[in-house]
Amino acid sequence: MLEARRTRLVLIALLVVAIALITIDFRDGGNSGATGAGGRIFGPVERLAGDATGVLSGGGSGEIATLQKQNDQLRAELAQAQAGNADAVQLARVLHLSADKYKVVTGTVIAAGGDYSDTVTLNIGSADGITSDETVLNGDGLVGTVVSVTPETATVQLLTDAGSTAGVRMAGSGQIGALSGSADTLSGSAPLKLTLFSANATLTPGQELVTFGSVGGRPYVPGVPVGTVSSVTTQPGSLTPTALVKPFADFTGLGVVGVVVSK
Repeated sequence: MLEARRTRLVLIALLVVAIALITIDFRDGGNSGATGAGGRIFGPVERLAGDATGVLSGGGSGEIATLQKQNDQLRAELAQAQAGNADAVQLARVLHLSADKYKVVTGTVIAAGGDYSDTVTLNIGSADGITSDETVLNGDGLVGTVVSVTPETATVQLLTDAGSTAGVRMAGSGQIGALSGSADTLSGSAPLKLTLFSANATLTPGQELVTFGSVGGRPYVPGVPVGTVSSVTTQPGSLTPTALVKPFADFTGLGVVGVVVSK
């Protein structure tokens, strides 16, 4: 392929020379020595061009096919390496987030969908110490909770699922409330709905939330980052401040996650 490109460049350069020679010959009435020079130059070039054409159209087809196959293989290996790097980064962030706080078993998402509207399946299960009602997180924050297990897999109900509710605490003010999902399909983009329990609580965009925690740490352990308030939706006269929350975790691109099996 590189050789063919070089050949084309040579032909272009010689074509420019040929135009110049023809112009000189025309001005001299066809008696210029440029005519002979052009023949001497372009006789070998024609043979070279013919050889190059033969390689590209016939005899070199096997080599081209081999090079194309190697190129496709390299592209696949690059894509796999990039995915592996992304998983490695996410794993490091999971371990950093849970360091000195929880015992976490890491796994990878292998499937999406199931008995709930918004779920994923992990490649770890009861054989790895996973049980139901355990917190699932990734390097960004809360992902959901384990709802069922087999010896080799675990089903996770995502925080975005319409049937999911988590107790949360406002970072800074300490006000507590409930965060509910709203997705009835595996979309990953449905907003989370926040309701605070205190009528005097103040909500402003940009406030951050963490998990409040459950009794015994099931299904949610305390202190896991959840998301930020994106917009306040409290209606006039309402006794319960409400808002929409943008989660930290990207539910459309889950890869490596961690399951909290104990404190």
